[in-house]
Amino acid sequence: MTRLHRLAKNDDFQAVAALILVWLLFFWRLFTPVAADQASLKQGDFSGQFVAFGAYQYERLSRGELPLWNPYNNGGLPFIADTQAAVFYPPRWITIGLSALAGGWRYNALQLEMTAHVLLFTLLMYGFARRLTLGNELSRPAALAAALIIGYGGYTAGYPPLQLAVLEAAAWLPLTLLGILEATRGRRVAPRFLALAGCALGLSWLAGHPQTSWFASYLAAAYLAYRCYSHRVGWRAFVLRLALLGLIAFGASAVTLLPGIEYLLHTTREGLDFAAKGNGFPFRDIAQLILPGSVSQWSPLYVGLPALFFAAVAVVSRARESRFWLVVAFVALLHSLGANSALYYASYNLIPGLRFFRGQERAALLVAISLAVLAALGIAAISNWSNQAHRKRALRYWFRITALLVIAAFGLFLAWHADADKWSELFEIAARSALIAAVLYAILRAFLRQPQRTVLQLALILLIAFELLTVNIDHPANFDSVPASEQLAMTPPPLVQAVLDDQEGQPFRVDGFRGLRDNLGSLYGLMDMRGISPLFLKGPAAIIYRDYVNNPLAWELFAVKYVFSGAKSLAAPTELVGRGTDRDGPVYLHRLADPRPFALLYHDADVVDSDAWALELIADPRYHARDKIVAQRPVSLALSGGPTRGSVDITTFKPEEIVLQVNTPQNAILSISLPHYPGWAASLNGEAVEIIRAYAGLSAVEIPAGRHTLSLKFAPATYTLGLSLSLGVWLGLTLLSLLAFWRR
Repeated sequence: MTRLHRLAKNDDFQAVAALILVWLLFFWRLFTPVAADQASLKQGDFSGQFVAFGAYQYERLSRGELPLWNPYNNGGLPFIADTQAAVFYPPRWITIGLSALAGGWRYNALQLEMTAHVLLFTLLMYGFARRLTLGNELSRPAALAAALIIGYGGYTAGYPPLQLAVLEAAAWLPLTLLGILEATRGRRVAPRFLALAGCALGLSWLAGHPQTSWFASYLAAAYLAYRCYSHRVGWRAFVLRLALLGLIAFGASAVTLLPGIEYLLHTTREGLDFAAKGNGFPFRDIAQLILPGSVSQWSPLYVGLPALFFAAVAVVSRARESRFWLVVAFVALLHSLGANSALYYASYNLIPGLRFFRGQERAALLVAISLAVLAALGIAAISNWSNQAHRKRALRYWFRITALLVIAAFGLFLAWHADADKWSELFEIAARSALIAAVLYAILRAFLRQPQRTVLQLALILLIAFELLTVNIDHPANFDSVPASEQLAMTPPPLVQAVLDDQEGQPFRVDGFRGLRDNLGSLYGLMDMRGISPLFLKGPAAIIYRDYVNNPLAWELFAVKYVFSGAKSLAAPTELVGRGTDRDGPVYLHRLADPRPFALLYHDADVVDSDAWALELIADPRYHARDKIVAQRPVSLALSGGPTRGSVDITTFKPEEIVLQVNTPQNAILSISLPHYPGWAASLNGEAVEIIRAYAGLSAVEIPAGRHTLSLKFAPATYTLGLSLSLGVWLGLTLLSLLAFWRR
């Protein structure tokens, strides 16, 4: 028998092949070449955030440049520090490389990256569950069930495909758990497997959703503690293993993590209060464990009825590790309720890091992982049941409880919803759950008597796949029935192109509230003072969103020349130069009559000592932005006052470097429409000078009388330090892996 034939007969190979086939079926409309059958991910955060930022990353890396700063959104932002940009995430570099080979950046590039991570999630979950149940005669169907549940249950098939960073950060959790499992199989430390877990956790942090990785890190620490306790490993050994795991994970992701922490401390997210962070699932969302879609368009808690049955079997049978995973599921479920549960009030003050995150419903990841693992443990536990009466009793109880739950939940929702259309929808959901419960009951009657029969194992796996795919495949909240090429124009629309064609004078920004929107400035290479990245520098955000729609002050301070608006007239003198449409209706393109230059000399200053004072001063109706600069420290040069004199010529304008030729007959302060942020350094005629904070969030430099060359460069110390740490860790681990391989 050839090696290929032996491989084809291998049960694990067959299970992996089955997972790949299910994956192809689930996403077939994204893969099919038939245009009439194609679907694509809906526009929203996926298109406006991830595709746009990916386009900017592609553009810079294609030129051999690292995108440290992004001038195209939020008035400018540290791109490496915006974690969702995932600048150093290795799979993103693979996507960019393949896109370059395919001829350029496309909407479909990130769609395929998304699908690859769903497949990765299922395969890694199969590997973890397989090793966890190793030696059990039902290990393979148990692991296959766990993989299907985590890959196509309500969590992974819900919003994570659209919130790509969430999915990609979650996908590495099973590999982290697998590394911990292998490292703790005995009393001796197995550093190579802890290194594997640390690398996987580091990749999760690099993927760009810190909250998901934070959940994963706490679960990894808890699992390591549980495994050490189970094997009677002393607390000192546990602390050393945890430290090794944490150091490797931190070092692997330091290139993103250190700049990200620095950025977070300067953003609006840092100032969120308890109420803003405590949002989570309403209690009624728990009903979606058995009635998916009954509360909201997504059902992140849904894992399917077979999963719930076998999770209960694992708990009742006291399967190995079942208590740990039951506790994780219960605590995560309570935490996902946010401030709707008293647990959050306690954990908010006790658990480090929790204060940085909102949207506690994202703890649904841990609920889904725990229930998938419990389902695998439950299936494996069936092989140890020798008492037929025990099997019959469990089946009878399950049928009664399921029927009662379906009927009770359906009745409650009928009482809650007065809308007759909703009654019909709920009836359809309840009928589907009841049908699945009935089929499951029929299969279980045979499976519990003869769990070793391959045909019954296959029937059970097919039912799990059928239920999850029926509920989640081609979900209307995620997919549109249009090809990816029709979702988002990768070339600038006419109004945007009209602005790009304006090459006169200094650099300028636009207000892309309408017509441009989202983070599409990064896609089209147009500097927008707005953006939808969840991280926005506090000072610039306070100026830009002082008036959400019509904001002449922000246009002035951010050197805006064009405004995309739904209104024909604005609060500042403009010339109407174009008209178009977007998804909300007509869009008008205005050119400001007297736009402020990107860099402007002042000979007078108002000095304040805080952002609050600066914002109050510039908000005063009597304030005239062209008369005085608002500086936030005393000016060392003697200023003459009076009108602006002198000239400024921008000779170099790159994302991380700006060079200006300044000529002023008197001492002056140069106001630059550049966010004031650590990492920007200025030199005047080659000598370092301080960048002054102005207007509560922008930059300025003192300029003595005369002709000067001012250079601004962005090279944050956190990036340099993080890069050194990450390179050291990855290089060290690679060398150790090669050495271990050589010794073998």
